Amino acid sequence: MPEEDLDVPSVTARHFGLAVVALAMGGFAIGTTEFVTMGLLPQISAGVDVSIPTGGHVISAYAVGVVVGAPVLAFLGARLPRRALLVALMAAFAVGNAVSALATSYEQLMLARFAAGLPHGAYFGVASLVAASLAPPSRKGRAVAQVMLGLSVANVVGVPAATLLGQELGWRSAFWASAVLALATLALLAWFVPSLPGDPAASGRRELAAFKVPQVWLTLLAGAVGFGGMFAVYSYIAPVVTDVAGLGERAVPVFLLSFGLGMVAGTFVAGIMADWSIFRSLIIGGIGMAGTMLAFWVAAPHGWASLPVVFLITLLGSVLVVNLQLRLMDVAGDAQTLGAAMNHASLNIANALGAWLGGLVIAAGWGLRAPALVGLALSLAGVAILLLSAALHVRGRAVLPG
Repeated sequence: MPEEDLDVPSVTARHFGLAVVALAMGGFAIGTTEFVTMGLLPQISAGVDVSIPTGGHVISAYAVGVVVGAPVLAFLGARLPRRALLVALMAAFAVGNAVSALATSYEQLMLARFAAGLPHGAYFGVASLVAASLAPPSRKGRAVAQVMLGLSVANVVGVPAATLLGQELGWRSAFWASAVLALATLALLAWFVPSLPGDPAASGRRELAAFKVPQVWLTLLAGAVGFGGMFAVYSYIAPVVTDVAGLGERAVPVFLLSFGLGMVAGTFVAGIMADWSIFRSLIIGGIGMAGTMLAFWVAAPHGWASLPVVFLITLLGSVLVVNLQLRLMDVAGDAQTLGAAMNHASLNIANALGAWLGGLVIAAGWGLRAPALVGLALSLAGVAILLLSAALHVRGRAVLPG
């Protein structure tokens, strides 16, 4: 299926590389705080005196914050200067993580994680638009992938380091570290990202028009369902490593590192695949994830045998993330800000859905491996939605004149 060129105005940046690094640094800060919760789930659950399945709802609370914040903040901020909007979003993110570190009860932590998630989707949406506007037309897909690379590198460096920090100094220290990273990002954005205007033609009616496009809804649904498979596994990786694989607590950061390396590799691959075909990349990623979920279910009891499988899960997952972002920027038409931001709302519905369904099958007594089978079903469902999207696209083109 051919894709249309992304309709993003070109802007020349004096230091393009430094601007992209600053944008990606925000992804690094966000990725660290989002995924470290999985690595420290046993400690966090014990710290607020709840079970691990109940503690998994803390992950879902952050995801719900993303889902709520992405459309609302993108809608309100479409006309604002983009650098100023990015700085404001990162400042709010820093405050949310500081409040998380100060939470003294499960209820307070749930509210704090919800608040921390609010800027997430809008930040990635606006940062993707800025990166695309700074890049030559032939490299817009790779520019967006470079912004996403910050999220991937977080899982190689930030999440394992924050997990170790949380194990040694207590889980609160990981959220304090995320707040510091957010403040550092804020400074880099202000220094290196060029001043870019918002969209003066943006209006509530125009932005909301994106939701009248069936392909927008199908793309969002494909991300919300299909990517939920990865989170069904990732959310409970710590107890799987220790209780199913029979490895020590110190092995958890190694598995998180493998997840992160898969994300980095997948982000590079996704940028190249996007320049080939966005839609075909989505199908390949979805089918591949389904296969790796089954492989994880088989390999989990065999110690280190599941380590390369988690690498492949996130490699294929990153192909989905980047290409879903690009597809939404394409099919949203003039509603660029809202369309770009809604990808991360969709992916965090996947986060909440995967963590919730994974917790349900564990609580039902099906065992800690059961979320992998949930992930298999969700991945295949995501592929089915994409194929429906393709069928409607072809049918729509067939009835057009000419």
